[in-house]
Amino acid sequence: MIVEVERARSVPLFRTGLDTGRRARVRALAVGLAVSGALLGTGCDSVSGIPGDDPGSTPAQTVEDSVMSGERATPAGAPPSAPALPPVPADAPPVGAVPGVPVATPALQRFAADLRSGDMTVLQSSCWTIPPLTVQTMYADPDAVLSALAQPGAAADGTLTWTDGVTTVTADEHGVAAGYACGRVWAAGAEQVYDAADARHTVRRYLARSIGAPLDPADEEDLHPLVCAASPATWDPQASGAPVAAPLAQNPGTLNGITGFTDQQISSQPLTTGYMAVAVPVTNASGITANRTFLLEQGDDGYCIGDISS
Repeated sequence: MIVEVERARSVPLFRTGLDTGRRARVRALAVGLAVSGALLGTGCDSVSGIPGDDPGSTPAQTVEDSVMSGERATPAGAPPSAPALPPVPADAPPVGAVPGVPVATPALQRFAADLRSGDMTVLQSSCWTIPPLTVQTMYADPDAVLSALAQPGAAADGTLTWTDGVTTVTADEHGVAAGYACGRVWAAGAEQVYDAADARHTVRRYLARSIGAPLDPADEEDLHPLVCAASPATWDPQASGAPVAAPLAQNPGTLNGITGFTDQQISSQPLTTGYMAVAVPVTNASGITANRTFLLEQGDDGYCIGDISS
């Protein structure tokens, strides 16, 4: 596992919330989606041996039994301490400097060295913030990614960007500050869009943290925020034009005490533009498993969770 140590300045993500009446309507929508399994399409985010929406996995298998690559979930509690990052390899591929962000070059060089090695298992383990199957497809052409990274970089609104005019690679400041940043790859000039697999993976990471078995020891909220911030108030899944603060940010203990979730049954459904509903069976301390629906908002650097309904 790759561990994160260095930190740069914190950059707020697009976050979001609801007044009581509006929240009730959104919860009703979420419950309807959760109950109607036909509306929620299960996606394939994963690859063999890595939990996700892998059609080859046993549907009843829960994260209580397996979290990643067959490893058993650890008891609930603080994640283990992670070792310091290794030094940047002397022969690491070149990465263009980013003015004002000196830690960007070593953070991306560590990733670039793994990318050049061509070991997809290492990349999937290191790039745990990205769905494993997405890693496999996104890095299918390493030379294109390395060509873009070799160009001078730029920083704007918390996102770092490198492009050679054909391929664009982006990284968010949370990963860069951690010392190892996996680049997101896009065609130059194309809009950066996060898909349903990213939304499901955000929920997967949130639940894995909640049961004390994060996908990586460094996956903590202060380093890698998954909950939509209460401010600025941009939460408006009904497209009412009157955004409010994200409910989960105001009640972060909504899922305290859960013991497991059925990873292979995570499913998703688009809502209004920029919002996604993700449903997953969650088990509480009494051993009762029930479907919970997560509402997520898309921002410049991925999805955040703004509300959870029963």
